[in-house]
Amino acid sequence: MILIYAEESTPRLEYIAKLIFENILKTNVVITIDAVEFKKSELPKINYSSVKFENELYLNPHNILFSKEIIYPEIKPVLYEGETYFFETSADSFLPFDPLAASFFLVTRFEEYIETDRGKYNCYQAEKSVLSKYNLLKKPVVNIWARLLAKKIKEHYPAFIIPNPEFRFLSTIDIDNAWAFKNKGIVRSIAACVKDIVTCNWNNNSIRIGTWLNKHPDPYDNYNYINNVFKGNDEKAIFFFLLGDYKKYDKNISSKNRNFRKLIRKISQKYEVGIHPSYFSSTEMGKKNLEIEIKRLENIIGKYPIRSRQHFLRLFFPQTCQRLWDQGINEDYSMGYSAQTGFRAGICSPYNFYDLKKEEETKLLIFPFQIMDVTLREYLGLEKDEAITEIDLLMNEVRKVGGTFISIWHNESLTNNRNWKGYREVFEFMNKKGFKLANE
Repeated sequence: MILIYAEESTPRLEYIAKLIFENILKTNVVITIDAVEFKKSELPKINYSSVKFENELYLNPHNILFSKEIIYPEIKPVLYEGETYFFETSADSFLPFDPLAASFFLVTRFEEYIETDRGKYNCYQAEKSVLSKYNLLKKPVVNIWARLLAKKIKEHYPAFIIPNPEFRFLSTIDIDNAWAFKNKGIVRSIAACVKDIVTCNWNNNSIRIGTWLNKHPDPYDNYNYINNVFKGNDEKAIFFFLLGDYKKYDKNISSKNRNFRKLIRKISQKYEVGIHPSYFSSTEMGKKNLEIEIKRLENIIGKYPIRSRQHFLRLFFPQTCQRLWDQGINEDYSMGYSAQTGFRAGICSPYNFYDLKKEEETKLLIFPFQIMDVTLREYLGLEKDEAITEIDLLMNEVRKVGGTFISIWHNESLTNNRNWKGYREVFEFMNKKGFKLANE
């Protein structure tokens, strides 16, 4: 157990102390505002206040945890043992930065409440983040700082014990388009065919017609292949289905299509499945659509879905999380960037979302992901070997701190054709290594 003394116990402090010590370090934490009790205690303890007492571990706190305001704090880099940190403390503190305050700033996505300049698809841009500015986006800094805290506590209190890091792995698949050419209806199929003729895309039409004539399988029909890759590790895979109405950014098969419903049911019998809320559902006008889409999935699989990932990773804080929880979603898997790999919230452990507007911890569990196929190939332009190197680097970072490595793939990227040539090997490498490490 860790005892923390503070002059005031606030919801922000209680939340981040619980996340760091109980969630990540797997040890109990108690906060006291009684200085006498703190001084008498023989527990490993941290004085997190403006006044130092004796020879205890002392950390002069940043005021962000004792405020109710959402105002962007002044952030300056702090160099310590060759690494960059932020939220500077005092010279008599046992660390030159405040890991509790800095971690709270990152995991709550404090900066995303304030930044109004959003990029393509109205999504928060990675380059706007403090982690990107300090070249820390590819480091799970919250987990690293937690381990640093544990190390310092251990040095001061040798009897203090922290369990060894435990690596976990989740491979997730988004089904935005269940098939490339099949089951799309006559009008939609003819329109697509005409478009390819007008644009002289003869190869695409040739594949389309061949698929219609059953001369070869639909290019996106990779489900048997995915099953073979996941074989023996079904519990480490999740599928998310887009069931929104057909619109500009939501172009999956109709949720009424018999073959599509049959596919979803078949997959749900083998794997965990979740809803992939449509692009339109994240708008103010489309918020009713989230309820409709969840009901569609419930009707298909016969049980209420509790997992979700936003289409195009469209997250608005705290609105998106509030809507998901209100609709009975317990877990969200959208925390990551489209254009960059790494750690959007600086953390690789699942954690409860904190609502800065209401100043309270919620029960919605956030599962951050680190890589997405589209990021690797289309945004970063990585070839097969480069993508494998990137995945290997990030997976090793997660393994060192005992986090959960989560990836996003699409059945579309596993065709092994055209721009995706070689990416099946990337997919196989990632899953083989991830399953092996998680099963050790």
